[in-house]
Amino acid sequence: MQFYSTNNNGLRVSFKEAVFNSLPADRGLYMPERIPQLDPYFIQNLQQYSLQEIAFTVAKSLLGEDIPEADLHAIIRDAMDFEAPVKPLDSGTAVLELFHGPSLAFKDFGARFMSRIMAYLSGEEKSVLDVLVATSGDTGGAVALGFLGVLGTRVTILYPKGKVSPVQELQLTTNGQNIRSIEVDGTFDDCQSLVKEAFNDEDLRKKLRLTSANSINIARLIPQTFYYFNAYAQLLSQGIKEVVFSVPSGNFGNIGAGLMAYKMGLPVKRFIAATNVNDTVPRFLESGNYEPRPSVQTLANAMDVGNPSNWVRIMDLFDHDVAGLRKVISAYTYNDSETQIAIQTIFNRYGYVACPHTAIAWLAAETYRQQHPGAYATVFLSTAHPCKFPEVFPPEIAAKIIIPEQVKTLKGRRKEVMELPVDFAAFKSHLLKYP
Repeated sequence: MQFYSTNNNGLRVSFKEAVFNSLPADRGLYMPERIPQLDPYFIQNLQQYSLQEIAFTVAKSLLGEDIPEADLHAIIRDAMDFEAPVKPLDSGTAVLELFHGPSLAFKDFGARFMSRIMAYLSGEEKSVLDVLVATSGDTGGAVALGFLGVLGTRVTILYPKGKVSPVQELQLTTNGQNIRSIEVDGTFDDCQSLVKEAFNDEDLRKKLRLTSANSINIARLIPQTFYYFNAYAQLLSQGIKEVVFSVPSGNFGNIGAGLMAYKMGLPVKRFIAATNVNDTVPRFLESGNYEPRPSVQTLANAMDVGNPSNWVRIMDLFDHDVAGLRKVISAYTYNDSETQIAIQTIFNRYGYVACPHTAIAWLAAETYRQQHPGAYATVFLSTAHPCKFPEVFPPEIAAKIIIPEQVKTLKGRRKEVMELPVDFAAFKSHLLKYP
């Protein structure tokens, strides 16, 4: 499979080049030259296949012969060694739990697959691969654990000062080995801009072998399609064939992957983009004008993105047809007060503890169902374990959170982090001084 830039349909590169370049020189994002249609028999009988079997079939259709089948099987077995269960809450509502990986966030799917793909494709390369990642909370932790100890790689994580939770910060700053963290005195958008500027700096590109671990990298996007197919498989086993997915959305890679799965043949009734007050996309879908704004800090920090990078991929998937996109995707936005009320309501109604991102997805699912009653299932995505946000919950809910062992072990670790202003020259200098 060849990949092109969203800014230049005529450009074609190999999967390997797309993975290691991350961003085309024209500042677009890579997309597969065609969206393959999966065998209808496979789709109709998804319940017969495991997550790993589904992942292989989907990845194979997108990568073609770029990776031999035996090697692709091995990569997927190693990367996807945890589950993503769909848990029914009532007759028409279920939650897709995506936090059962090592970093307790949905980003584990993309980070673990990508790290193993990069290690495989690096082969006999002797130069060190410098992996850059901007994070609003969960991406960095997943990437850190995905690449920790991987030979021939160095990972630099940028995160906004004071805008990640204490558990998230420990996951970013206590790994050591080939992982280092930079606390940027700015927003996530500032961190993301520094990473993008690094890729567009010719001097850096000559001196370092740079790649990105953000969802701008196509190797992050592909594995996120897997859990949509797998969720539908679980619904089929329950006799459910019509589904609406409600997705907490920040940088729009998660819902972008779902829409790619839809284009590959997954029969989804509708997607809901659930955002916090960083509502660039909901405003665009309403007005047709794309007007990014500086990001605003909220309780759902992983969604604090004012200019979502992956939106260009979604527009590309739909050939920039806004009317066609509106037929598939709805969008709703909620503030912190509404998020806190939703957390309490979910707990009172179901006895379920939802992180703030998950609560926003539930709110959007509820809003959509009230506006569009019918016989279908709404599945809202739970993207992070609630233990990452202890300060958000009232005492009676916080007491019900079971703290995983991997979080308990973080508490005694030594934090290692460098502080930097929003200054590309300082960031570049730091990269070039990496021992």
